[in-house]
Amino acid sequence: MSYTVSQLLTQDISFQPIEIKGWVRTFRANRFIALNDGSTLHNIQCVVDFENTDEATLKRITTGAAVHVKGELVESQGKGQKVEIQVNSIEILGDSDPEEYPIQPRKHGFEFLRTQAHLRTRTNTFSAVMRLRSALSFAIHKYFNDNGFYYMHTPIITGSDAEGAGEMFRVSTLDAKNPPLDDNGAVNYKEDFFGKETNLTVSGQLEAETYAMSLGKVYTFGPTFRAENSNTSRHLAEFWMIEPEVAFMDLDGNMDLAEDFMKSVLSYVLEHNKEDLEFLDQRLQGEEKKLPQAERSPMNLIEKIKFVVDNNFKRVSYTEAIDILKNSKPNKKKKFKYIIEEWGADLQSEHERFLVEKHFKCPVILFDYPANIKAFYMRLNDDGKTVRAMDILFPGIGEMVGGSQREERLEVLKDKMKALDIPEDELWWYLDLRKYGTAVHSGFGLGFERLVMFATGMGNIRDVIPYPRTPQNAEF
Repeated sequence: MSYTVSQLLTQDISFQPIEIKGWVRTFRANRFIALNDGSTLHNIQCVVDFENTDEATLKRITTGAAVHVKGELVESQGKGQKVEIQVNSIEILGDSDPEEYPIQPRKHGFEFLRTQAHLRTRTNTFSAVMRLRSALSFAIHKYFNDNGFYYMHTPIITGSDAEGAGEMFRVSTLDAKNPPLDDNGAVNYKEDFFGKETNLTVSGQLEAETYAMSLGKVYTFGPTFRAENSNTSRHLAEFWMIEPEVAFMDLDGNMDLAEDFMKSVLSYVLEHNKEDLEFLDQRLQGEEKKLPQAERSPMNLIEKIKFVVDNNFKRVSYTEAIDILKNSKPNKKKKFKYIIEEWGADLQSEHERFLVEKHFKCPVILFDYPANIKAFYMRLNDDGKTVRAMDILFPGIGEMVGGSQREERLEVLKDKMKALDIPEDELWWYLDLRKYGTAVHSGFGLGFERLVMFATGMGNIRDVIPYPRTPQNAEF
């Protein structure tokens, strides 16, 4: 019977004939194979009877080779494992070149492994990260399904800019060297494939709002794109977003939903991915020991996740947060890179982490932000200067979730769009929601890779997505 490594290491199936397929991690003394198939962090030892195995086969058992093993699972005679496979026969599947295989049994730097993204999941770190990514994806879908949400696939190609930032990838079939021009000498997009200028989406939110206003509770979970020429450890040009939208829900309900969602998803991986989390926790602690004491995190990886799951999120207005930051020691002693001087400042990660890790010592939800630093679709408060926005702040990373109560009043929304030079005819369908059956509604967005970074302790966003897309890089 064919098994996975995970099954062999966890189930009571000793002294039974078994079959297994996987990749050789190491082969030593012409006898001991460390075999892994991706189902678990751990390898299983396969003991080859080299006296009954031909020399040509032994030479082809190299690191990276795919093999099909038949044998018997027995109690291990050596240290480091409870069971091992006594090999009766071994078949080499395909070719393997030991001199050229790039992932050798030694420590490789993450920067090098990004150049080998097609093979890097054969390492312990990246196999653990990607199993956690998969588990988080499942937990997200499970949460929304269990809570009565409908999964919606929003368009990847769009004619609108939901964020108003203009940093979008153009989608066009026009001749780049000789595009058709209109009477004013501008590119004539009426002759393009869609008859108008189109781009890759930066968000599915606006379309999700339309479905929320008929189905009640919906969410999107799909790829989004931003043409921001930023080569930092926290930016990607292609990333995944989770965006729920709910009709008849105000900002308080939105904060309740986001807190419950985050706790549920992280609780799932604490329960189901303990082995991978413990390995990544140990890896992170080893990395932290290399840092100066002042730069080390006060919590290890699992402690940070439990910090979110076990604590109530503190709800604080932006105005109160600014007062706290203005009067804080790091601000007064100019330890912050960005000094907080007045109300209206756009908070940076250092400010957000101070509020979470030093002041409140729990996850924080900031709400009622200045209108001029937030998007046009957020509901204007009665004071005329703040909007019903909210951000959730986590330890070690700062902002994790951003959302708001959406502006449901037609004339107010029109005024905001006019002030920002957003043409009404581009979003006529969005305005229709405010004409026909308008109602209070809210939602939030969560960058999935940022969540994976938090749950794995990885320091670079390029290492939590299978094939990162960044400026000057679209390999694989």
